[in-house]
Amino acid sequence: MGNDDVSRNSAMETPLLLQDTVDGAVDYRGLPINRYNSGGWRSAWFIIGVEAAERSANCGIESNLITYLTGPLGQPVATAAANVNAWSGTGCLLTLLGAFIADSYLGRYRAILVASLIYILGLGLLTLSAILPSFSISESISPQMQLVLFFFALYLVAIGQGGHKPCVQAFGADQFDEQHPEEFKARSSFFNWWYFCMCSGMLLSQWILNYIQDNLSWALGFGIPCIAMIIALVVFLLGTRTYRYTIQSDEKSPFVRISRVFVAAIRNRRTTLSAVAIDQEAHGMLPYRSFEQFNFLNKALLAPNGSKEEGEFCSISEVEEAKAVLRLVPIWATTLVFATVDSQVCHILYQTRGSNGQKTFFRLQCTGCFSSILFHTWYCSLHSHL
Repeated sequence: MGNDDVSRNSAMETPLLLQDTVDGAVDYRGLPINRYNSGGWRSAWFIIGVEAAERSANCGIESNLITYLTGPLGQPVATAAANVNAWSGTGCLLTLLGAFIADSYLGRYRAILVASLIYILGLGLLTLSAILPSFSISESISPQMQLVLFFFALYLVAIGQGGHKPCVQAFGADQFDEQHPEEFKARSSFFNWWYFCMCSGMLLSQWILNYIQDNLSWALGFGIPCIAMIIALVVFLLGTRTYRYTIQSDEKSPFVRISRVFVAAIRNRRTTLSAVAIDQEAHGMLPYRSFEQFNFLNKALLAPNGSKEEGEFCSISEVEEAKAVLRLVPIWATTLVFATVDSQVCHILYQTRGSNGQKTFFRLQCTGCFSSILFHTWYCSLHSHL
C-alpha cells in the first residue's frame, strides 16, 4: 500500500510540474524551466542593477565630456560639441546593429556579456588615456597619440553601449511571462522600476562623478565607471541560474525580413498592382485597407519571372511587418526634434559654468536631473494606475 501511495503521488505531481514550466523559455542548461524557481522579480533585480550601473557610467562620461575636451585636450568649444554629438549619435545608431546581432546570432544573454566586456575595455582605456599625462613616459608619447587613444576608447564605449542598450531591457522583459496574468501585471511595474533606477543611477553619477572629475582627478572620474561596470557584470553573472532564456526560433531577424520586402518591392517596381492583386490567391488575401496603404510594398508578394520557389517572394506577414514599420516613421520623426533640443542641454550648462561659476553649474545640473526623476516617477505611477 505504501508503494502504491508513492506512485499515485508521483503521478499527481508530474502534471503539476509540467504545468509550472514556462512556454518558449529554458534555463541556462537548455532544459524546460520551472515558473516558480526562475524569472520574475528574483531575476529582474539583477538586470535592473546592470542597467543602473551602465547608465551611471555612460552619463558620468557624457555629461562632463565637453569639459574634458575643452580642458585637458584643449579643443575649441564648437569642435568639442561636435565630437560629443558624433559620439552620442554613434552609440545610439549602433543599437540597431547590436539588436541585429543579438536576434540573429548571439541571443540577448550572450550579447549583454560581450557588450559589457567591450564596455569595460573602453572604460579601462579611457582611464589609461587620462592617466598617461601624469607619467614620465608621457613625454615620449605625442599629444596626437594620446588623442587617438582617447577617441579609440571613447568609441569602444559606444560599441559596448550599442550592444548593451537594446538587449538588457528586452532580456528583463523576458523574465515575465505575458501569458500569465500576475506576471503580465508585474512586467508593467518592472518597466516603471527600470526607469526609476536608471534615472537614479544617472543622478548619482552627475552628483558624484562630475565633482570628482572637476575637483580631484579625471583618471579617477573615468576609473570609477569602469569599476562599476565590472561589479555590474559580476552581479549579472550571479543571476545566470535564475534567468529565463527565450528559445530562439528559426525565423530570420526582423531587420532581414523587412529588408527583403523593400528589396523585392524595388525589384518588382515595374509590375502593375493589378498583377499583384491577381497573384494574391497563391499567397492568401491582404485586407483591403492594408492593401491600399503603402501599396508599392505589395509588389514584394510577386516572385521574379513567375517563380514559385520558397524564398523567392515575401509572405503577407513580412509585407505587413514592413508596413507597420513605415507607420511608425512619423512617430520617430517627432523624436528628432526632442533629440536635437536634448543634445544642447550639456552645451547650455557648459556656458552657464563659464559665466556663473562652478557652484551655479553644479546646482543647475543636479536640480534638473532630480526634477526629471521626480516627474518620471510620478508619471510612471500615474500611468500604471490608468
